Amino acid sequence: MNTLDYGLIGNCKSAALISKKGSLDWCCLPNFNSASVFAKLLDKNIGGSFSFEVDDNYSISQKYLWKTNILCTTFSSEEAAFQVIDFMPRYREENGSFYAPPDIVRFIYLLKGKPKLRVKYEPRLNYAKEETFTENHRYYLKSFTRKGTYDSLYLYTSLDLDEVLNGEEISLTKNVYFLLGYHEKLREQNLERAYLKFQRTKTYWMNWSEETTKFPFYGEEISRSALVLKAMSYQKTGAVLAAVTTSLPETIGEVRNWDYRFCWIRDASMVIKVMNSLGHKESAEHFLQFVINLIPHKDEKLQIMYGINGEKELTEHILDHLEGYEGSKPVRIGNAAYIQKQNDIYGILMEVIYQQFLQFETTLENSEELWTIVRGIVRIVEEHWRQPDKGIWEFRTEERHFTFSKLLCWVAVDRAVKIGEILRNGINDQKWKDLRKEIHDDIYENGWNDEMQAYTQSYGSKDLDASTLLMENYGFIKAKDPRYISTVQATEKELCYNGLLFRYKNQDDFGLPSSSFTICTFWFINSLFKIGEREKAMKMFDELLSYSNHLGLFSEDLDFETKRLLGNFPQAYSHLALIETAMNFSHGMASEAQIRALLSEEDLL
Repeated sequence: MNTLDYGLIGNCKSAALISKKGSLDWCCLPNFNSASVFAKLLDKNIGGSFSFEVDDNYSISQKYLWKTNILCTTFSSEEAAFQVIDFMPRYREENGSFYAPPDIVRFIYLLKGKPKLRVKYEPRLNYAKEETFTENHRYYLKSFTRKGTYDSLYLYTSLDLDEVLNGEEISLTKNVYFLLGYHEKLREQNLERAYLKFQRTKTYWMNWSEETTKFPFYGEEISRSALVLKAMSYQKTGAVLAAVTTSLPETIGEVRNWDYRFCWIRDASMVIKVMNSLGHKESAEHFLQFVINLIPHKDEKLQIMYGINGEKELTEHILDHLEGYEGSKPVRIGNAAYIQKQNDIYGILMEVIYQQFLQFETTLENSEELWTIVRGIVRIVEEHWRQPDKGIWEFRTEERHFTFSKLLCWVAVDRAVKIGEILRNGINDQKWKDLRKEIHDDIYENGWNDEMQAYTQSYGSKDLDASTLLMENYGFIKAKDPRYISTVQATEKELCYNGLLFRYKNQDDFGLPSSSFTICTFWFINSLFKIGEREKAMKMFDELLSYSNHLGLFSEDLDFETKRLLGNFPQAYSHLALIETAMNFSHGMASEAQIRALLSEEDLL
């Protein structure tokens, strides 16, 4: 059973999740990081939703309209049928700016007969902390709170407002619309205006998809993942969210529940690299500028994550009144990990700056600013690389000498040397090369475990960690190096189970991990491909793709036994890794026909 059967709609300001049966179960307005107005996802009883109820004679199916982030849910019986088209308006206006209001349009197409349905409209503002009242205000239904933080929401429709408000049975005889808005509308709303917004939004997404680079392998999967990433990009600043949800558990009933409606700097280099490779240079550059704007010039007060507007304080709170996803408490907003020390962040940032010089034009002023940042980062790495930290997986207690953190310190200095070469600026060059070699030799000596025949999670440890698979990706080691091949093989032996990967298997702050971190399986597939096990990699990739939900979307985690989606959803990191893996296949394969023939021959054996 796959209970994260949701579709994402969004307009680069906010997003919503629509269930397989057409129920709007999660939405925060006016922005991604605002309080929820529907949160049935986190509490079936009081969270609030917006759905259409029909009798059991109807079958329900769902798909995205081709090359768009517009969702179509079809309700069909022998006698009657209708479609619900869900989207958040987004299109370019005549003055060049984007029209992307905090609105959701639900457009109902009558297909045949006279379908009978009830509208179940139950908003619950401000995370359902206090009671929400909904009243008929003649032109719209207004929902509001009287206590605590005042908030309001407006629903416009061509149906009778009292029938909607009271959940009465309605016979559908023509097309109708709903417009759910955070702000009261100044112009009259009607069916024609809603339809025009639909057509303009559809055109926007189709044009955007047309600009996406085409690849010979997995074109549809790449396109859908790119659309997901675009929908999760915040127009105002360029930030990309890790996910649009909070507190969806890594394991049902446990406490690994985090708020992911923030921007992790670690994702930055992959976002920029992937979006640029897909032909969306503007998106990549926009996000790059967001990252650069966050970098302190001459101090080291750098965080691993920020709010989507660059907020630095992300204090964590628990919402005790919500039961949590399938009873998985606590429900958290904010994320205490923002205060953690993670030495890998400097390598990520330097990789971002390096890509700036490789892929984008820079002015002299910009180059000088970046060069100051480069020198500052190297100085910080020089001072701190020998110190333990929390690591990529954000352990909340013990600090260790994590191999991945050391690797990224090496990346920081390596990319600084290369940036210096690009700028033809020899300042500190030899000193940096010496530092690079010192870190390299330290990892080579202390990160390697002879008994395990692999690079391990931390110095002196026998524990394997999927993050060491990225050593080749970052250029520390060659794919054909015996140590790398051995690390990949040891990782498979220790961490691979039922075709999926553990991040690690050793105990952390919350016990033993029990679900698979989806990106790690993508990393492993990439590693298999690079060491020459291409057919095995492709088979495993196809199998992993089959574990997505009905719309091709992935969350953060998968259950090893049931392959159920777990964790926050949809997960940017998972879709980034999907795209990168598919692109690697396309660059590395001679032709799809050849590989399919190889796979077919193997199946016959």
